[in-house]
Amino acid sequence: MYEELKKVIENSSSIVFFGGAGVSTESGIPDFRSVDGLYHQRYRYPPETIISHSFFMTRPQEFYDFYREKLICPSARPNAAHLALARLEQQGKLKAVITQNIDGLHQAAGSKTVYELHGSVMRNYCMKCRRFYGVETIMESTGVPRCTCGGIIKPDVVLYEEGLDDETVENAVRAIREAEVLIVGGTSLVVYPAAGFLNYFRGKTMVLINKGETGYDGRADIIIRDPIGKVLGEVVPETPGAPA
Repeated sequence: MYEELKKVIENSSSIVFFGGAGVSTESGIPDFRSVDGLYHQRYRYPPETIISHSFFMTRPQEFYDFYREKLICPSARPNAAHLALARLEQQGKLKAVITQNIDGLHQAAGSKTVYELHGSVMRNYCMKCRRFYGVETIMESTGVPRCTCGGIIKPDVVLYEEGLDDETVENAVRAIREAEVLIVGGTSLVVYPAAGFLNYFRGKTMVLINKGETGYDGRADIIIRDPIGKVLGEVVPETPGAPA
């Protein structure tokens, strides 16, 4: 399957990547649904409750206690998957990365066209005056971070009960619809509406790289069950044309 995927990539100049939490687990960032993921850890409230809009509005202190500890990972670095995707973009083959992750690691690896469906911890804004703040402001603050105007600073992350950004959705859908090859990796494809984006694919080859089965397996042309960093690190050599 590795050789088959390598040939697909070599013969295409219109690839889009759609990824989830599994892309970043190899960077040490926990996912939500694995055995040791956030949904299986114990807190005073379930994680999906804590990272909801209503919880943020009513209990911002407890939200930020959890957010700083579990959702900001300052030591995380791009892994082989992030770096391979950045190389594909530099080679003119990869047209876009569509990610459900909020860690900013694709950009850190060098990817330029990244559509973040669920926002990013790297961006934060004042709910009152809309002033922008970087992730450092949140990390260095205690309690509920506040703007110089007194407003509460909110992460530019899509919380439960919030809708996806319309422009991001439009860009992601267009990229998938126009792609010749769609590589889907590190996602269980159970989070909607994001998972439903795959229905817009009209291209030639859908590749699914995930450790477990997904509801889209029957539609994939290539399925690989290995860690995505291992797969992409091997099929996308660091130097074009070099042996994988």
